[in-house]
Amino acid sequence: MPTRPPSRARLHRRTSASPTALAVAIAFGILVAACAEPPPPPVEAGIPWTLAQHRARTLSEVAYHTALEIPAEREAPIRGRSRVTFTWSDPERRDVVLDFKDPAERVDTVRVNGTAAAWRAEADHVVLPASVLRPGPNEVELAYRAGDDALNRSDDFLYTLFVPDRAHFSLPVFDQPDLKARVSWELTVPEGWVAVANGPPAGVNPLIPDDLAGASVHPELAEPPGAPPAPGPRRYAFRPSRPISTYLMAFAAGRFQVETGARGGFHFTMYHRETDPDVVARNRDAIFDLHHTALTWLQDYTGLNYPFQKFDFVLLPPFQYGGMEHPGSVFYRQSSLMLDEAPTQADLLGRASLIAHETAHMWFGDLVTMRWFDDVWTKEVFANFMAARIVHPSFPDVDHRLRFLLAHHPAAYGVDRTPGANPVRQPLENLQQAGTLYGAIIYQKAPVVMAHLERTVGEETFRDGLREYLDVNRYGNASWPELVDILDARAPADLASWSRVWVEEPGRPTVRLEIAEPGPEPARILLTQEDAWGRGRRWPQTLELVGAFPGGLERANVALEDGTAEVEAWRGRSPRWVLPTGAGIEYGLFLLEEDPLSALMEDLPALEEAVLRGGAWLLLQDALLEEQVAPRRLLELALATLPGERDELLTGQILGLVGRIFWTLLPEEERQAVAPEVERVLLAGVRSAGSDTGRAAYFQAWTRVVGTPAGVDRLRRIWAGEEEVPGVPLSEAREIQLAEALALRGVADGEAILDAQFARIRNPDRKDRFRFVRPALSADAAVREAFFASLAEPANREREPWVLAALGHLQHPLRRAHGATFVPAGLALVEEIQRTGDIFFPGRWLDALLGNHNTPEVWTTVADFLAAHPDYPPRLRGKILQSADDVRRAARIVYGPDETPAWSVGS
Repeated sequence: MPTRPPSRARLHRRTSASPTALAVAIAFGILVAACAEPPPPPVEAGIPWTLAQHRARTLSEVAYHTALEIPAEREAPIRGRSRVTFTWSDPERRDVVLDFKDPAERVDTVRVNGTAAAWRAEADHVVLPASVLRPGPNEVELAYRAGDDALNRSDDFLYTLFVPDRAHFSLPVFDQPDLKARVSWELTVPEGWVAVANGPPAGVNPLIPDDLAGASVHPELAEPPGAPPAPGPRRYAFRPSRPISTYLMAFAAGRFQVETGARGGFHFTMYHRETDPDVVARNRDAIFDLHHTALTWLQDYTGLNYPFQKFDFVLLPPFQYGGMEHPGSVFYRQSSLMLDEAPTQADLLGRASLIAHETAHMWFGDLVTMRWFDDVWTKEVFANFMAARIVHPSFPDVDHRLRFLLAHHPAAYGVDRTPGANPVRQPLENLQQAGTLYGAIIYQKAPVVMAHLERTVGEETFRDGLREYLDVNRYGNASWPELVDILDARAPADLASWSRVWVEEPGRPTVRLEIAEPGPEPARILLTQEDAWGRGRRWPQTLELVGAFPGGLERANVALEDGTAEVEAWRGRSPRWVLPTGAGIEYGLFLLEEDPLSALMEDLPALEEAVLRGGAWLLLQDALLEEQVAPRRLLELALATLPGERDELLTGQILGLVGRIFWTLLPEEERQAVAPEVERVLLAGVRSAGSDTGRAAYFQAWTRVVGTPAGVDRLRRIWAGEEEVPGVPLSEAREIQLAEALALRGVADGEAILDAQFARIRNPDRKDRFRFVRPALSADAAVREAFFASLAEPANREREPWVLAALGHLQHPLRRAHGATFVPAGLALVEEIQRTGDIFFPGRWLDALLGNHNTPEVWTTVADFLAAHPDYPPRLRGKILQSADDVRRAARIVYGPDETPAWSVGS
């Protein structure tokens, strides 16, 4: 224990005998004070890196037992008791800091090692004095009111969502990823509710009056199989989990339907709230099959069996994400798994990829977790990278190279082309800012980077390195440099240098392709690599070039290491055009000269390989945004190409491009002029598509652009059931979409249509959502304004998917002028949204707020906001620039550069 200098009173009594004694004592006191440790600094808000480091060094063997009493009334507080055990080894004997939001108001009692303990509340922490602790094992018991911030409560269900640092918003924990713990839950829930949590169930029994949930319910207390449920509240107990990080702690409780399934030795339990038995029957087996496929593939690839005790999952209607990988209790958004009849191919692939992604996290993220959230991308990159492989067997007819290209490059380019681009790996000083790290660079660019790494070291070396990484660090933590070291030892490449530019730096290379005509010198094809940020960086990668020669297409590989490279294999020859993305993983802004670009556009429909057509379309979309190709010209090419396109994935990509050009890149009069032809082509596609999934994709695209009087009249007839769409049955969800589309188009009886649709809805969760978003559909501007103003209150933003849907209605292109009035207040809310919302909410809020705008005035509003806030948090500033970049580009294209203020890349 650090020596403490004596108080002045004690010193005076001890030294008053003589001046000599006093001098000696004073000298001794000065010496002692000099040797003593300075008092520790005040505990900061959030979880700073310095605190996390200290706890990781001094705490181990952590375990949590959490007992919660959940009342039937949503507004009533949830009472909790936690038992936190840990081994303490701190030679400096600093106070131990437990994280818990608003402890002064919510903590009732604290006991340490069986004795009531003095403690203090400090910046959302419970600080335990070192004097009440002992070296070795310690046990802390707390009674408190659980915080609702991370408990997503509805009238008849609730669920936790603790990622990245929100476990302590509701529970007392050490809220950092590298203090893994065994977690056990005990949940007392209202009558008629069921519960699921991380660990396997220990039992369920009726609530014994006045018996607080302090000790585990043992299996022998469970009701015998087949026993009728006892009335009143019920207690569910769950055995300890394997070691997990606090952001993975999870439970859900409520009125859920329960489905079970077994596949190849795996037993699954699915909790859901779908009320239509046909929807459940149509999806249940596919959901179980896809989980089984993912698990068996991952076991084979990693060489490690599934590392947790059970595989339950919960389907939640208002869930903020597509999914969340809690071990033993995976959460999904219900609509992502329970698909409508006749879904699109994108829907089917999206479901399979989502399931594969969350299942991959059991190994990458849950079994081995990043030490700190600066490496959160490592778990996401492998989840997405593995998911792309896992879905192959379930979709043998899909071109999976094209699938990887379209699933990753467009979204990653959407960030990397902007002044707000961020690196894959970002520094993080405090976990309270961890939510700002998430985005397309982590989820979409990083898998492309990993594909480049695998190509560099070889597939077998890459897999063996990952196996070592998982095996050495199982149930523990590791950082990206540790994986680089493992792979570096197995491969000759300098991976540390490679990582610096691809992982540690933002942006993408600009690669210009020049076809030099023959003259005194032979024809040459040159590739010049540039850094748009002006930092002189070079991105090493191998490009698989495809050239169009008189005898057909030819391929050549070029290693792009330095500023310039020549295609030696084609020296002396002059192709009609060159496409630099033959492998489907090449990454950059690839710019062709005018003549080769025009030639590529002419030849594109005839290209046999879907991945080449996909790469060509991405290159053309970049050319559109770089103002090399006029929007009307590219729209006409898309409409002419669609009827002959054979690949449904690529059809979906082209349909999305048609919608984007139609709504944001054409002047209003030009949009009105092309509207009949756009509607005609899309409606023809509904009739002529070769599959129900293709027809659904065309119908969905048609409903998004329809606006001519004849088209709106047909939309109304379809909604009313007076006209059928071949191969596209009207589910309840599709009916709602059509009713919303009619209201947005300002039909005279829009309110009557919304009334009728509300009466039709049978599912209570969909009814609640419709009730929430309806004011945003109103024809009355004052109603829309009042609704937007209500979003300033955090309680009205709790159902984030509903909020985003409503904001999308407010900012629909047909209401663009009125929607622009919401932009200043919407920008002003971003910081608060980051503090109170979940990880994806700030970026998605900004996309919904700005994504449909194309005027210089809205871009100027954004630029003025940033100029007025020079000290704005850098990562949030970056997100604003990311979302606003399309506004800036669209304004330049539609209104001209003279009307649109410039913004330099990297600002």
